[in-house]
Amino acid sequence: MAGLADVHALLFDVFGTVVDWRGSITREVERLGKEHGIDGDWNEFAKTWGRGYIENTQRIAHGGEGSLSVDVMHRESLQNMLDTPQWKPFGDKLTNEARDELNLIWHKLDGWPDATPGLYALKKEAIIATLSNGNVRLLLNMAKHADLPWDTILSAELFGSFKPDPNVYLGAIKHLSLEPHNCAMVAAHLFDLRGAASVGMRTVYIPRPGENPNGEEVKLRADNGDVDIVVESFTELAAILAKRK
Repeated sequence: MAGLADVHALLFDVFGTVVDWRGSITREVERLGKEHGIDGDWNEFAKTWGRGYIENTQRIAHGGEGSLSVDVMHRESLQNMLDTPQWKPFGDKLTNEARDELNLIWHKLDGWPDATPGLYALKKEAIIATLSNGNVRLLLNMAKHADLPWDTILSAELFGSFKPDPNVYLGAIKHLSLEPHNCAMVAAHLFDLRGAASVGMRTVYIPRPGENPNGEEVKLRADNGDVDIVVESFTELAAILAKRK
């Protein structure tokens, strides 16, 4: 609690932290598979698609080249997947227009159950904003779909890189006219929290199903120095911040 006493803004990772991207995508491709009479491991499809995004953003964050639009990145990854033997039967059923439409599922991801009520409660305690690797239009559409009441939307796209590049965190802090210690990063991913902490931000870890498959959450809980606070939900975080008054 002491680490959050002077926090005026909460910056949120979105994919995995606020929204259940795996579940949302799995449900959509399963629906399409049934529509076209194709069976498949749709959960694996979702994970593979998401893995392409993670690998590309991390590569660019560390100096590599590539598009700064996650929409473009997702579409390229989808195209590559549907050309593989595993997914070609599914891909053969989808026109280019259908593939473009499927790509927009990333704009319509469902929030975790605590996301919307928790964010509305948190708005009463601090500025709440995205700080996501997702592009701005994607984040806007997602907010409308899932009723995510952000005060403002900040995207790595605006800062010419991806998290955990320090320039992304520092760029967001500058736009909020705050000092790093007055901002907290809320995320389900240790790399993101470490990136935020490296520039002086406070850190809030929230475990989400499937977001740390290598057991990072266990390590995080055991290491008291890794984050300022661990919460189980956004509503719990709101209750903690309310006690500052």
